[in-house]
Amino acid sequence: MESSSQSTVFTWLNTESSTSFIAGKQRFSRHIEVEYPLNFSRYRIVFSAPLQISNSLQQAEFTKIEKWLSSLVIDVSLAVIKRDCGLFCVEVCTDKPLTVEQILQVNQSLELEVFELAASAPILNQPGLLVMDMDSTAIEIECIDELAEMAGVGAAVSEVTELAMQGELDFEQSLRARVAKLKGADAKIIQTLCDKLPLMPGLEPMIAELKLHGWYTVVASGGFTPFVNHLKLLLKLDAAFANKLDIDHEKLLGTVSGQVVDAQFKADTVLNCSDKWQILDGQRVAIGDGANDIPMINTADFGIAYHAKPKLAEVADVNITTLNLKTLPYLFQYK
Repeated sequence: MESSSQSTVFTWLNTESSTSFIAGKQRFSRHIEVEYPLNFSRYRIVFSAPLQISNSLQQAEFTKIEKWLSSLVIDVSLAVIKRDCGLFCVEVCTDKPLTVEQILQVNQSLELEVFELAASAPILNQPGLLVMDMDSTAIEIECIDELAEMAGVGAAVSEVTELAMQGELDFEQSLRARVAKLKGADAKIIQTLCDKLPLMPGLEPMIAELKLHGWYTVVASGGFTPFVNHLKLLLKLDAAFANKLDIDHEKLLGTVSGQVVDAQFKADTVLNCSDKWQILDGQRVAIGDGANDIPMINTADFGIAYHAKPKLAEVADVNITTLNLKTLPYLFQYK
């Protein structure tokens, strides 16, 4: 793990066994994740790449973080947080809470993010529930926009989609208005899109890590059943909910039938699934990106905004703004 490009603090953390280290005027102690200092504030610095990957940009980030840590002039304890997702994470425990300005000093990089870890953060190694939005959260696209492009009505539909995502339109009305524009399209475009559905970076290792610890994983989407069912099969999800597109004679009818998966349905999914699988309070997590996910985020014990629209970002417990979905397990505790 040791590298000549690493800063001395990171070298100490990863190659030495001593319990303390001094850099300049700053003294550091070390802890392990399950024995963090009580009554200290906890922060996680998550890097976008494993520590053993060496490049000039990462070297600069390590140097930057070491200088920042050495400037705090407070009691600091550090720990390396290990997960199976392949990122590098350091827990920083401080005897005084960091200021917004102090966090911003390091949280302006494409190579890392800093998160404050609440005492009530979910516990990774206890069963839990993750309910995910699909479009622009579990996958990189908005399915209805892609279908519209394939049907030749892309511009008209994408304008409505953006207004809905921003919370400017009622979701069900906007859904029906967008689907109506697909009337007459060849239903084969659905399978074509399924075959090339782009997963969000980090989705597969994130799901694998959660399942390793007995978590249930669910998609609740305002999109459509063929795509959530594709994800359910591919990722071995425990449940998937979405809207049913009406098709007749291999043509889209421009309508949806059955229960509409709207914002309230998503919120109810958190409650219904947690009841079904007897998930303990504190272990119900939801992640999304748009205003339609706000009720779901508020219903969960721990709500994550992922590269989110402003309205959702304001109400979430934590925001992932730069890194990918591999980050999620590093936001949980291990006991």
